Order: sequence, then C-alpha cells, then structure tokens
Amino acid sequence: MDASKFLIVGSGGQLALALQKRWPEAKVVGSKDLDISDDVSVEAFDFTGVAVILNAAAYTNVDGAELPEGRIAAWKVNANGVANLAQAAIRHDLTLVDVSTDYVWDGLNDNHDDDEPLSPLGVYGQSKAAGEIATSIVPKHYLLRTSWVIGDGKNFVRTMISLASKNILPTVVADQIGRLTFTETLVEAIEHLLGINAPYGNYNVSNDGEPASWADITREIFKDLGREDLTVADTTTAEYFAGKENVSPRPLHSSFNLAKIKASGLTLRDWREDLKSYIANEKEG
Repeated sequence: MDASKFLIVGSGGQLALALQKRWPEAKVVGSKDLDISDDVSVEAFDFTGVAVILNAAAYTNVDGAELPEGRIAAWKVNANGVANLAQAAIRHDLTLVDVSTDYVWDGLNDNHDDDEPLSPLGVYGQSKAAGEIATSIVPKHYLLRTSWVIGDGKNFVRTMISLASKNILPTVVADQIGRLTFTETLVEAIEHLLGINAPYGNYNVSNDGEPASWADITREIFKDLGREDLTVADTTTAEYFAGKENVSPRPLHSSFNLAKIKASGLTLRDWREDLKSYIANEKEG
C-alpha cells in the first residue's frame, strides 16, 4: 500500500488530521486547492499519481444545516461534492473512500446493520445519504459509516473536560444511545480495508463495547478525570431542545452492528479503553 498515491480531501477536521498523521506522505488538499462542490474544479484537478481518494471533507454542523444558508452548504459539500468525487473516481479508475454517519438513519432500530435502508430525519442526514448514493455508483468504493467521532479538534469529550475544569455540573441527554468512535479507530479501519483488498461496499465502524448514553459517557469522562464528585443530571432529547429554534432531529439509537468489519479481521477496542487513553493524553497536553 503506497500512501504516496493517497489523496486526502479535507485538511482541518478531526478525521483529516488523523489521516495526515497516519500517512504524512499522502497528498493533502483543502477547499482552496480543490473545491469538491464545484464540478469544474474537480474536473480540472490533476489526479496524476493518485490511486485512492480519502474524502474527509464534510459539512457537519447538524443544526446549522437546518438554516437556509446551512442547507445549501450541507448539500454542496455532502451531496454534490461527493458526487463530483465519485465521477472523478470513475473517470480515473480510482478507489473512493468516503465516510458517512449514523444520521442517515432515523434511529428507530437499536442496532444498525450495514445494509439498513436509508431513513434520514434532518437536512444533514439527508445530504449525507445523498452522498452515500453517489459513492455507491463507484465500482471501487469503501463507505464507512461512523458515529460520535472524537479526535484532535472540538468534540464532546473536550467540552466535558472543560466543564469539569470549571466545576460545572452538566445536564446531558440520556435517551441517545451509541458508542464513541476515536479517529484512530476509523483510520485503522480504512488502513485495514485497503490493506487486505476487502470487498468493496459499506462498513459500519465505531469503537466496540457496551453502548451508552451521552449522560453515561459524561460520567465515564468525569471518572477518568478523577472528578467523580461532579454529578450529571439526565434529560431527554426533547426536553434539552425544547423552545430552541432550528434544531435538527437526532436519531436516538446510533449503535452499529459491527459484525461485518470484525469478520474482515479488524479488532475494535472498547470505547472506554480509548477514552481513558484520550483523557490521559489531554491531561499531559
């Protein structure tokens, strides 16, 4: 696997940074170098020497996507942008690796299979679902669905660490259930699938372990920080967002059936194990 033939699309997000850390020899392009939402920009881009496109570009402001300008931005990047990359992958016979989300489902099933039909609730999920459909037409593609991503950037764990440092007692939703996905896990999954020439298609990827609510994850964070004196108040998603405008609906169940990716030979760590390591690194930093 020659990573010098990798093109990482997207340069500033948590996944993009993790991909760059794993493959520093890969070519990296941000929106100034390659505007994936612009078909002319993608058609004019020089893909010489590229064998694999790793798409880490996405509009991820879930609530912002419910606003008029956000709706346009989400569809430009998550749908049109992926469609343009898909066309480029077909035109140049490249492998396209795209990353999607649990938001492509309504969350009614408590354990999502890799082939579960799309059923997005909000604009963000709808735009990502459209991107999935575009990815599916590429003969050589890997679509990794993931959830609750934690890496180098703004994320839930860092927010809770900050609240703990200020002795703030948070109220956190307890009816959304899932698993954290650390960016290292996601990168390991991509490396694994490419490395073994796994069958193309959809793969659900998250850390392993017993699913938990955001409230229980917060308690785990406080425990790992040595701040079990801080209490967490449970609330429901409906109560938390009551009276707030332009809020995207959230899937209540975000846990994946991980049997397919495990059957390919990848071992997934428990999210609690990686959370402990992540917090230890944050303390040192």
